[in-house]
Amino acid sequence: MPSSVPPVPAAVDPDTLTPLLDGRWAALRADIRSHMAARPYRDPIGLDLDEHRRAILDQLQALCATDLPGLGFDKAYGGGGDIGGSVVSVEMLGFGDLSLMVKAGVQWGLFGGAVQLLGTAPHHERYLRRIKDLELLGCFAMTEHGHGSDVQHLRTTATYDPDTAEFVVHTPDRGATKEYIGNAARDGHAAVVFAQLVTRGESRGVHAFMVPIRDERGQAAPGVAIEDCGPKAGLNGVDNGRLAFDQVRVPREALLNRFGDVAPDGTYSSPIEGDARRFFTMLGTLIRGRVSVGGSAGSATKRALALAVRYAEQRRQFARPDGEEVVILDYLGHQRKLLPALATTYALHFAQEELVAALHDTTSEAPEEQQRELESRAAGLKAANTWHATAAIQAAREACGGAGYLAENLLPGLKADTDVFTTFEGDNTVLLQLVAKGLLTGYKDAFQNLSPLATARFAAERVLGLVAERTAARKVLDRLTEGDDREALFDRDWQLKLFEDREQHVLEGVADRLRKAGDDPFGVFNAAQDHVLRAGRVHVDRLVLEAFVRAIGRCPDPAAKTLLERVCDLYALANIEADRAWFLEHGRLSAGRSKAVIAAVNELCAALRPHARTLVDAFAIPERYLAAPMLEGDASE
Repeated sequence: MPSSVPPVPAAVDPDTLTPLLDGRWAALRADIRSHMAARPYRDPIGLDLDEHRRAILDQLQALCATDLPGLGFDKAYGGGGDIGGSVVSVEMLGFGDLSLMVKAGVQWGLFGGAVQLLGTAPHHERYLRRIKDLELLGCFAMTEHGHGSDVQHLRTTATYDPDTAEFVVHTPDRGATKEYIGNAARDGHAAVVFAQLVTRGESRGVHAFMVPIRDERGQAAPGVAIEDCGPKAGLNGVDNGRLAFDQVRVPREALLNRFGDVAPDGTYSSPIEGDARRFFTMLGTLIRGRVSVGGSAGSATKRALALAVRYAEQRRQFARPDGEEVVILDYLGHQRKLLPALATTYALHFAQEELVAALHDTTSEAPEEQQRELESRAAGLKAANTWHATAAIQAAREACGGAGYLAENLLPGLKADTDVFTTFEGDNTVLLQLVAKGLLTGYKDAFQNLSPLATARFAAERVLGLVAERTAARKVLDRLTEGDDREALFDRDWQLKLFEDREQHVLEGVADRLRKAGDDPFGVFNAAQDHVLRAGRVHVDRLVLEAFVRAIGRCPDPAAKTLLERVCDLYALANIEADRAWFLEHGRLSAGRSKAVIAAVNELCAALRPHARTLVDAFAIPERYLAAPMLEGDASE
């Protein structure tokens, strides 16, 4: 049977794709590439713990000599006032040693970002320039041994003493020890410590405090206990440590008081009513690190796929009947390992680009609804990017066989370094629940305080409205019943409507289950948690597909645009293929059409195989970061 895949161009210059990928911060990305290409680089293979940490600190200091560290800070303190640019710069560091990315992210993103976003003018004037210039190295001390994702219930306390106008920071038990704190074990001299603020005998929830942890000689400050976390599975250039505080006194001004303040007499005040609302507003300002982690995971994924595709184009295995050995990328099984992962990487890149732009453009004065939507998108894309990195880097490792298992070929390091990305800056499972809860807010508001009769009327109206709304969508979806199923699979409207329909159906199902919570809301929510997580995931899938479609619309080169259309098809259909059970169970695909999806993915892999190298070269990763011995025969070197 002839292929039903729409036409694919014979050849595309990767340089026509790179500007589209680079997007709004193209000039900055080009400058960073030039900087990376001009500096010597070696992967940290064979370095012991101390050597790796010293090397990363040296690289951090070299980075400090550029304009990049200050991009996200206000111009008044020597910064660039470019929040999006600061995130992009951290993302680009993901092409190299990820320990440097994390170390830079801790110093300028988390530590400096907390001072900037949670502090006020006196804090900015005192600290920001010193943080930017590495005169003050610091930590972001939020996670505790007993509480990670549940920040609201941290146990470290900061109790105000009006007699001395000081806060007393204290670790009451082992569970309150600050854990996995980057920069703490060796280099940090101060920490932004998140603790329960207590004044006049009343707890006002979690706030942030600037606390010295070392003196000028580098020794632990009085009352501060510092412990090295030691070797980790990856990221060993980062000096993670544990912090505990024994009645450590800091001045009243140590409170980062943008969202809550304590007067000399102990009176508490805040511009935000309600401890819970204030807490979530405070955390919402700190999403920059979460966005950066997702983008850096994407960079590491691109590097892994570039290595694997280059290897697959030169490695030969088994012979054809004519005796010629076959390049392994010509095998369908190998294409299926790499090309759907590559298509998803493109899709996530464009979604990440839109997220960074939204972060840059959303000011603190933006409506609360807009800020919550940004936080939700950041949570969902961080989860999607980091889970994809874990899966795609593993696939790349397997695609390179034994060569991919050798440290010298870089993939084991990428795999180890990115593994923790799924659980730091927010555990992915928790983040998807946050996404789903945000989506369910509209349902909660609609059902709240309604009588049983009003609830029934609302449900009936919703059903009638959905019937009308879905009639048009069904006309598109039902195109699968007309003509050649395989041709209809490539209809972009059908793909979009199918993703929308899945999301809406899953979300309605969750809402209906949770509405019946009665006297046991936790038990009902817990029993529906798998459903809740699916709602978050399919919502992100839809956002990613829509971002890819918008990016294609911005592509000015006809051949490149056509190629991207097919890459987008592969992303959409591979996603549908992976979730065929749901589509079959809910009548969205018949058994025959489900098989047609499999065939279409196979055909797309074959059609895109000649463009695999073009697609990874378009990432424009500096060559020295792809210098693996297994590629020594590569023509580009």
